[in-house]
Amino acid sequence: MAKYDPVTRYLRKQSAASVELSFREIERLIGAMLPKRASQEDWWSAQNDTPQGLAWEAARYRAALIGPERVRFDKLLSRA
Repeated sequence: MAKYDPVTRYLRKQSAASVELSFREIERLIGAMLPKRASQEDWWSAQNDTPQGLAWEAARYRAALIGPERVRFDKLLSRA
């Protein structure tokens, strides 16, 4: 199991177009502390080439840091 798989599973269960989570909520899901780099926007917006970016994309979401220790996940549009 990859570190961020629990976040993928959590996001897949959501029906909302946007989901907000605190760092603490994410850390509870993964059972570990987020790295210090998580306080930087580029850590969340990374896609396809990072373990966390792959996790969000697998759930069809994009992540963005929206405040100190708060993240918004926006559902990607379905492919036609």
